[in-house]
Amino acid sequence: MSLKKALLAATILAVPAAASAQPVTGLYIGVGAGGNWVNNPSKFDVSGRTADISSGNFGLTRDATRNNVGKANFDFGWGGVGSIGWGFGNGFRAEIEGNYRENEVDSIRSLSVGGFGLSPVGRTGGFQRVYGAMVNVFYDFDFANFGLGQSIFQPYVGIGAGYAWTEWRNIRGVSNNPGTNGATIFANDTDAQFAYQAIVGVATPLTWLGVTGLTLTAEYRFFGTLQPELNTIVRAPNNVPIAAGQVESDNYHHSVMLGLRYALFQPPPPPPPVAAPAPAAAPAPARTYLVFFDWDRADLTARAREIIGEAADNARRVASTRIEVAGHADRSGTPQYNQRLSQRRADAVAAELVSRGVSRNDISVTAFGESRPLVPTADGVREPQNRRVEIVLR
Repeated sequence: MSLKKALLAATILAVPAAASAQPVTGLYIGVGAGGNWVNNPSKFDVSGRTADISSGNFGLTRDATRNNVGKANFDFGWGGVGSIGWGFGNGFRAEIEGNYRENEVDSIRSLSVGGFGLSPVGRTGGFQRVYGAMVNVFYDFDFANFGLGQSIFQPYVGIGAGYAWTEWRNIRGVSNNPGTNGATIFANDTDAQFAYQAIVGVATPLTWLGVTGLTLTAEYRFFGTLQPELNTIVRAPNNVPIAAGQVESDNYHHSVMLGLRYALFQPPPPPPPVAAPAPAAAPAPARTYLVFFDWDRADLTARAREIIGEAADNARRVASTRIEVAGHADRSGTPQYNQRLSQRRADAVAAELVSRGVSRNDISVTAFGESRPLVPTADGVREPQNRRVEIVLR
């Protein structure tokens, strides 16, 4: 089995009762929800751009930056999207999307060298929430364009860009380091950055539910932003601030979502076909026999008599209602002479039919001369296949 046929059989064969997936045309809306993973571990950088505590600022001078000072792991979370868009009917569509993702902090690790000096960190808590608005462009693949026929499944790909807000809601951790035992790192801030995403999915219509334009979608999304800058404070066990500054966190997400897409203002599906009454039995097709003649002759050869005999037998067996006998000639003589020659040939065949038991009243005789050649030729050419009589049983 060829690869194309294997793919067709394994992944895109359409069930007869379902409608095939078609490119979206016109206005549509969509929603989706599913699981969300934050790229673990997320790396922290710190900077001295903002100093909430004049004596601290993570020990950095203003505008200084130190990379990779800590890492965080997040629990499995969830996300959701809502969109409104327009399909152009050729596979391309564009939409505006709103999105939301939430994950709880699982652990925070502050590096001992060059970091906060808080490791190990325990009693962590808080949430990271990311929400924003995107503009997406998609392309829906139509299997018919690849010679694979129609399918109930339609894969698609998309990219998007926009703006997203990253919120650290009560993110905290308590140091278990003997030197900083009981110190707490705390963040409760929001920052907005440029966001981007890539989407791979597959859609299948749900018209069998009776709703025209309704489609089920399943997709994977990679979502990221530039590093958000979030104000963070380190407090002593007595809750006195020790230092503060901005933490810049990696912000990459992986989402798997199920959704529904509804194309508005779609025409209703065509009604089911009505069974047509069984047609009356078609008349038996006409049978044609060809009798050929020597050049400039109208007498019957032995082979010609055999063919005429077969035609006569079949005429009696099928009870033909009309027998047409048409004479022809080639273009080796004048049209007038060939007209008379074709008439003699037709008369000879009709006489042989009568001698074999066919009623003369059932036979119609015509002569066409050289006007209807079986093989077109130039004038004056002797063509054996044009020297003939056609017997048609109807």
